[in-house]
Amino acid sequence: MKKKKVCVMLSMIMTVMSLSACGGGADNGTPSMDAYTNSEQSGGYDGMIVNSPQMAEDVDFDMANSYATADTAEAPTDETASQDWNTEEYSALEEAGFKAVANSPLSTFSADVDTASYSNVRRMIEQGYSMDEIPAGAVRIEEMLNYFTYDYNLPKKDEPFGVTTMIGDCPWNEDAKLLQIGLKTQEIDFGEAPDSNLVFLLDVSGSMRDDDKLPLLQKSFSMLVEELGEKDMVSIVTYAGSDRVVLAGGSGDNQARIIEAINALEAGGSTNGAAGIETAYALAEKYFIEGGNNRVIIATDGDLNVGVSSESDLKELVTEKKESGVYLSVLGFGTGNIKDNKMETLADCGNGNYAYIDSIGEAKKVLVEQMGATLVTVAKDVKLQVEFNPAYVKGYRLLGYENRALATEDFDDDRKDAGEIGAGHMVTALYEIVPVDSGQEIAENELKYQDNKSDTGVINGEWLNLKIRYKEPDADESILKEYPVTQEDYTDKPSEDFYFAAAVAEFGLMLRDSEYKGDASFENVRALLKKVDTDEDDYKDEFVYLVKKLQKATI
Repeated sequence: MKKKKVCVMLSMIMTVMSLSACGGGADNGTPSMDAYTNSEQSGGYDGMIVNSPQMAEDVDFDMANSYATADTAEAPTDETASQDWNTEEYSALEEAGFKAVANSPLSTFSADVDTASYSNVRRMIEQGYSMDEIPAGAVRIEEMLNYFTYDYNLPKKDEPFGVTTMIGDCPWNEDAKLLQIGLKTQEIDFGEAPDSNLVFLLDVSGSMRDDDKLPLLQKSFSMLVEELGEKDMVSIVTYAGSDRVVLAGGSGDNQARIIEAINALEAGGSTNGAAGIETAYALAEKYFIEGGNNRVIIATDGDLNVGVSSESDLKELVTEKKESGVYLSVLGFGTGNIKDNKMETLADCGNGNYAYIDSIGEAKKVLVEQMGATLVTVAKDVKLQVEFNPAYVKGYRLLGYENRALATEDFDDDRKDAGEIGAGHMVTALYEIVPVDSGQEIAENELKYQDNKSDTGVINGEWLNLKIRYKEPDADESILKEYPVTQEDYTDKPSEDFYFAAAVAEFGLMLRDSEYKGDASFENVRALLKKVDTDEDDYKDEFVYLVKKLQKATI
């Protein structure tokens, strides 16, 4: 049993913590939609928000006073500030086992481009966590794989993504092969992207006081604002005990004053994220741009403790809101108190993506270098379905994607939600596949009305068939593409991309202490990485460093 870093606190202790850490700031109230003004109405700064329409007409705004925070509260006492509680929360993941092709020839799952797991695990390793201290639920192998870039095929004409497939030997299981599936969308210059209507939903509650929370958030969003221009529209909503609109419909070319507004925010109060979500979506709908990039970007540690706060309630709320055509991006901040489970739920159900910001470098990666991937959706409800040919494969196992699994019938059902892919995104999926001539045994269920052995597949050179369904961003009907994977896709000399992805997956199996880790070891991971030239890729080079660092800490 892995030792959990996440502590389960007694209700009395949690009550004391919430009273001392969240403070008792007075609610400022929620301005009505009538209070939203822009420069044409007020004659003042683009999008400035005041508390009544009359004030919008009469007041000459003073920058020193116009940016009020949501809720303010007294700073925590020295005793409270010194508490070192760890109340991080992660969803438990039930790892998928091997399935027999005779019983379950189809594997169906939703695309996922989230990367939060990797940067969060990186943070833990940098902070000195041991292997046993990293929560298993924090390790989502698909997000670790998707953090990195690969030299995948570019999209063909009139297709949103290119597809790359390769089969090689499985490094940790000599009885299996490893299938790599890669999707890649075309990168775009954000300056040539559709007009953007962005709503920043910023958590300024008391739990955001730490340096790696609100201060890092402010620096991160300042970098994003510097990339915006006159075709972009920005609104800002803050939330603590209540929500407050700081800016509505401001022009993106007024960067200095937007940044000033962000930097003026202070943390204090409890966390009523649901109220903020309601207001943020209302603003996004008010300034909705047809054919544009309409998106709410929520930045939080996920500690929602007032109003709608459970995972199930948040799922219901955001699932309803996404019908407006507004996408959602979630940026996680902080340590010791992050609610990874809630943030992932928000992103998954809101047609969006989830990244964890642990440093200025990560903020630059997500919000500057990969701005198109983060903010511009090129395909929605992307589903993958793999049909294995029993003539060549007797068993398989999908690595990761546990919370992205879909029922077989969901693949053809356009009402079933799935993942979104942005411009410049890459999606990587790995399968352990057991060939028919392998010595590994795969359990099969006895069937009463059909003979498994009578269906031996088709001897046509195809190991499997990959089907992908997706919708264009503004469409309701999906498009189907198929890609056979043949014997020719197998090689005993795979690409560097294959070796690197295998190394990341093997490392993830070790971190999870997976039942299926086989011969996984630090030595094997490092041997795989030696086959990859990481010198030109700082992120891959950093992964090599993290593997070495954790290995030294484990000895």
